[in-house]
Amino acid sequence: MKIRPLQTDLSGFGRLNLDRPPVGVKYLFFRPEGMEQLPLDKNLAFCEMLKEAQFAKAPFYFSRENNETCVGKILLGMTDMEPFAEAGQIGPRLGMVQEARVNHNFYHHVPRLSKGIVNYVAFAPIDKLTFEPDVLIITATTKQAEIVMRAMTYSTGEPYYSKTTIFMGCSWIYIYPFESGKVNYLIPEMIHGMNGRELFEPNTVLVSIPYQWLQTVAQNLREIKMVFHESKAEYLAEFEEILVDLIKESEKP
Repeated sequence: MKIRPLQTDLSGFGRLNLDRPPVGVKYLFFRPEGMEQLPLDKNLAFCEMLKEAQFAKAPFYFSRENNETCVGKILLGMTDMEPFAEAGQIGPRLGMVQEARVNHNFYHHVPRLSKGIVNYVAFAPIDKLTFEPDVLIITATTKQAEIVMRAMTYSTGEPYYSKTTIFMGCSWIYIYPFESGKVNYLIPEMIHGMNGRELFEPNTVLVSIPYQWLQTVAQNLREIKMVFHESKAEYLAEFEEILVDLIKESEKP
């Protein structure tokens, strides 16, 4: 299947000077054309595929044929959860939750795709991105993440959202934005699996932008200020200057 080619101008993301490139993700029913499959001997968790894509030399896709070492295929609707996991038996043994009932309750909140609608997932770092992504995932420092989130609200006034659970954190970065249409951000160190796999540097923030918001964020990134102040004194001086100027303007007849 041919994928809709990239038309959105994503050049604004280059202004962020990210250490790792943003990654575009596409959910597909049919096998994509002109793209290599992730090698079948690669044994990765769904969250690890983000890191794999950041260092990839070309776009690739993952399918139900590939091995996946965590809950990715369950979240994608490619397979069912084991009954003992659905019953909440893993969390208590890890010491992460008090009882199985707590672990089980997470499954009422974690977004999952309907069974059978996604057979392939395409990944590409932004410099190799040739298709319109369903979500674009940013790996950033807190300061860089603030700029991305500000680019969302800059022209819209939309409030920030951060939603996740201690387990199945990849769902909140891959699937929740796609299903809800909301930009979401989270801290990997607060997610048990991402933290345990040591996928990201300390103080990293992941921001996931769904296709509904991509043009707005991309456009605003080309326009907004990257840095405001180098110090508290500079911030206070600018704020005072603005207030003085506004008072003078308001006093004019």
